[in-house]
Amino acid sequence: MSRSVAFIGTGIMGKPMVLNLLKAGHSVAVHNRSKPPLEELGEAGAVVCGSVAEAASRAEVIITCLPDSPDVELVALGEGGIIEGASEGSLYIDMSTIAPNVSKKVAGFLGEKGVRMLDAPVSGGDVGAREGTLSIMVGGAAADFEDALPVFQAMGKTIVHVGDNVGDGGYVKIANQIMVGLHIAAMSEALVLGSKAGVDPKKMIAALSGGLAQSRVLELRGPNLVKGEYPPGFRIRLHRKDLRLAMEAGADLGVAIPAAGQLYQMFTALLAADRGELDHSGFATLIEDLAGHRVCDTD
Repeated sequence: MSRSVAFIGTGIMGKPMVLNLLKAGHSVAVHNRSKPPLEELGEAGAVVCGSVAEAASRAEVIITCLPDSPDVELVALGEGGIIEGASEGSLYIDMSTIAPNVSKKVAGFLGEKGVRMLDAPVSGGDVGAREGTLSIMVGGAAADFEDALPVFQAMGKTIVHVGDNVGDGGYVKIANQIMVGLHIAAMSEALVLGSKAGVDPKKMIAALSGGLAQSRVLELRGPNLVKGEYPPGFRIRLHRKDLRLAMEAGADLGVAIPAAGQLYQMFTALLAADRGELDHSGFATLIEDLAGHRVCDTD
């Protein structure tokens, strides 16, 4: 079923998601702070809008994919935002990774205007966004989830209604980011250790991929270490932000997450070293610094 969609935030993730929505036959109005992605999307058939409110006014379903909680709050509730353009009965889907309590706040204000909301953060990175195979974890009313399903199916492969409350998707995404970060850390330590011993890192990846250590992180991000190149992807500064959200959630809920806490400090060190714009697999550069060895030198 074709839907009219507004999409706000057409960056590394958002742009291919829009292209997949268009490919699936949905009509899409787009707005973004920077212009280059809009030009490409306009050529692909999207309607380029001059403001968030204008895009929202054209759509039954409004989607945001933005960096952090303040960005979502501003776009959803600020002057010229979704709250000014969305029609009563429309459905707002935030696919960003933000603090669950901010999702609840936004849902409350939009609900007063008759706008429904789901929080639906994604996992799968830029590859999943391009291939339309994202994992989408959705919080909110079951009826709203069913309404949004044709839209989600254009962008993702694993689509799970994780809970009936807005914010539930955010908690699952926070859990996802803890696990992905720890996988990256484990991969980094393993490949630096083996390569400093003189083992070919490509052969290490092949061997590890056949056993219990196999993971999507190793498959998709291991080659970055072999090349010594870390194009985003998903940036270190954004993964650190997600780990900050994890620390805040742990404090709020009374859950100790010591491994995530150590990881957060190590990502903070990478930010201090001016590596925040690298792909999160660039975490390996910190382990390489400590070892005095580059994995790519073994290749």
